[in-house]
Amino acid sequence: VHGGGADKSIKFWEFQLVKDRNSIQKRLSVKQTRILQLDEDVLCVRYSPNQKFLAAALLDCTVKIFYTDTLKFFLSLYGHKLPVLCMDISYDGALIATGSADRNVKIWGLDFGDCHRSLFAHDDSVMYLQFIPKTHLFFTAGKDHKIKQWDADKFEHIQTLEGHHQEVWSLAISPNGDYLVSCSHDKSLRLWERTREPLILEEEKEMQREIEYEESIAKEDQPVVPGEIQGEAGLAGKKTIETVKAAERIMEAIELYREETTKLEEHKAICKAAGKEVPLPVNPILQAYGNISPSAYVLDILKKVKSSELEESLLVLPFSYVPDLLMLFNQYFESGLEVELLCRALLFLLRIHFGQITSNQLLVQVMENLKKTTLSRVSQVKDVLGFNMAGLQFLKREIEARDEVTFFADATDRFEEKKRKRKKKQKMILAML
Repeated sequence: VHGGGADKSIKFWEFQLVKDRNSIQKRLSVKQTRILQLDEDVLCVRYSPNQKFLAAALLDCTVKIFYTDTLKFFLSLYGHKLPVLCMDISYDGALIATGSADRNVKIWGLDFGDCHRSLFAHDDSVMYLQFIPKTHLFFTAGKDHKIKQWDADKFEHIQTLEGHHQEVWSLAISPNGDYLVSCSHDKSLRLWERTREPLILEEEKEMQREIEYEESIAKEDQPVVPGEIQGEAGLAGKKTIETVKAAERIMEAIELYREETTKLEEHKAICKAAGKEVPLPVNPILQAYGNISPSAYVLDILKKVKSSELEESLLVLPFSYVPDLLMLFNQYFESGLEVELLCRALLFLLRIHFGQITSNQLLVQVMENLKKTTLSRVSQVKDVLGFNMAGLQFLKREIEARDEVTFFADATDRFEEKKRKRKKKQKMILAML
């Protein structure tokens, strides 16, 4: 048994039977035998199938290869831009594949440490990688909710398995390679079975191109946030008269909040000097809204901005109004008000004003408080959503079992599957002719 960690070392243990003093029977225990000290934190450790080599992924984005028997250094693999999170060695010890937080998978030769090919694997970090026994095919799991199969000899993407709703953390493949189990942050395990149906790579590539084309059409030509490239992030709409007016209403609401806050402080000073409670004049706008507080008025204005125009409205908003908004967001989060809307607005403001916010010393404490309250509230919302999703899935199964019907979404998937099979048969018939 071996393991590596943030103490910059790999430790080795052996199983052994130990006899207790007060008992005749022996019990299974582990004993530490060796330690390999390294210069960086260890993120992942793998033995080669023949137990000849030990591979260790380090925090400095490299992978070090050592001889198992002497623990002497053999090779260093470097090329990833971010740390390697997962790796695996093929059954014959010829190849080692590494998956990284830079979203790439690299295939290396274990004889000289040369990089055979670098593949862009997922839209987010590659979390797990494993070879299929007795082959050079391997699976990867990513934070983009997808599982992908690859050919390490031809450097080709074979197929994509979709079904998880959140990050896929780990995989396990049966010894004969017929079954694959995946676990995800969506709190589910999924069992995948290999079918005997022939897989036509050209057709899979064609389907993937169609999906990418449909996604690009859905995005259309959207404005790009400063500091980001086209396609990395897009906004829901374009700058219009409505978005400018929405930004003006937000600015007016924040100015009213500033004025009323100043008046309230002055009123407290007057009451203290007079030694008695003096009536506070009510703002007519707040009175028209039912005598609500200035902070509640700002939230009400934010809620009235159309969802498709929120980002564009905040993009027009001058930075001088952002500190007040951040302080108000903290109040709203503490009260548990409109968590989803506020998270969306907060993340967008952080993206477009990151440099100014981080360089402003007055906002350091505000951001620390926001971090605590936001994480707490988002966690509560996620729990509620997860519970509701599980309840809906349960109701769906109950209705299907009782009425013997299939929901429209599932029926559509099955129809598409039949359509693909018909296409394959037609291609095979044409090939034979």
